[in-house]
Amino acid sequence: MLKGIANFFHFDELGTNYRTEFIAGLTTFVSMVYILFVNPNVMSASGIDKGAMFTATALATALGCFLMGIIANYPIALSTSLGTNAFFAYSVCVGMKVPWQTALAGTFIAAIIFMILTAFKLRETIIDAIPADLKSAIAGGIGLFIAFLGLNQGGLVVADKATLVTLGSLHVGSTWLTIFGLILTVVLMSARVPAAIFISMVATTILGMVTGLIALPTHVVSSVPSIKPIFLTAISHVTDINTLQLWIVVFTFLLVTFFDTTGTLVGLAKQAGFIKDNKIPRIGRALGSDSMAMVGGSLLGSSPMGAFVESSAGIAVGGRSGFTVIVTGIFFLLGTFFSPLLGVITDQVTAPALIVIGILMANALRDIHWDKFELAAPSFLIVLGMPLTYSISDGIALGFIVYPISMLAAKRGKEVHPLMYVLGVIFIIFFWLLNE
Repeated sequence: MLKGIANFFHFDELGTNYRTEFIAGLTTFVSMVYILFVNPNVMSASGIDKGAMFTATALATALGCFLMGIIANYPIALSTSLGTNAFFAYSVCVGMKVPWQTALAGTFIAAIIFMILTAFKLRETIIDAIPADLKSAIAGGIGLFIAFLGLNQGGLVVADKATLVTLGSLHVGSTWLTIFGLILTVVLMSARVPAAIFISMVATTILGMVTGLIALPTHVVSSVPSIKPIFLTAISHVTDINTLQLWIVVFTFLLVTFFDTTGTLVGLAKQAGFIKDNKIPRIGRALGSDSMAMVGGSLLGSSPMGAFVESSAGIAVGGRSGFTVIVTGIFFLLGTFFSPLLGVITDQVTAPALIVIGILMANALRDIHWDKFELAAPSFLIVLGMPLTYSISDGIALGFIVYPISMLAAKRGKEVHPLMYVLGVIFIIFFWLLNE
């Protein structure tokens, strides 16, 4: 049986094994487990029951991981996307005063359109149309983005009214926990120690509990909150999507999720070494997996789903097959019963991993033709735009708008795929509508 599973996931071909895949899956889980707590907190601002959203987030994540692992055989986890959940709760529900039931229906409709676009291979065509330089910029930009997330979550970089961001206070104990984890990870990585990221996470967690910086759990097991308040609500409120404003909301869900998850897939595929001749093997299956996960997630009651950048943690420790995220998905299911224990995985524990992963992903920047300004300009805007706008899709949009312009100015317009011109116009319209 074990040999049959190994053959199904092509362990020999990918140069991996059960031990490596298990550690990679566990590392990915530890790196992204925070979503179980962050997503319910964000979504509760819309009026959604927090307990139900906790369960929906776990189930939707497990579903997405199983689909990606079995169908596409990629070590890329799917979960509720940060950014789109904030747009759902604060912009749509709080700002526009749209009931959360209607917003869930908008997510469901966007997911159906998402699946149709995938079925007609439009997403696959767009990915193939993106030039290699911009693919490298997307991967490197995501690296800077998640490193910035780690620096911020760990308290090393904080907001500042005068300078926008500044160095965090070194008089805060939890910040030193981040520093300890970062130094330990750098040392272990430099020494080529296997599973360095995971080991440093465990060591940082233990140090945090010993020093009192991380609270010990009061109990181990708790009951699973009911999903009933939000389950299938999206279907019963589809008829609520009946105004231009709400269709713009649907379009925004679609566009942001489309390029967030597409950009993340490209970046992670490049990190794992899957991209050959500017093509991603089995990309159709990967895209099909995440579109089905988005539909399934909306029915469960979650905000839009997408590929998770924290999957890079599992890839960094050797995860190469879909078995990695099968393990991740199983841990998310188990996590619904052991939520008190998950509280020990604080931001300071995961922050060093995100920073180091950012360093690893920045490796892609070397493949950009920096000596050709018409390629360097859009690439640079993508790389810098992601962390500064706090959005993968916004960073991609900036580069995609400039790319056809710079190529035309360099008299290389014929080398630009027609879809890149179309995307440039779409992103201009998107920015205009979003700032109405």
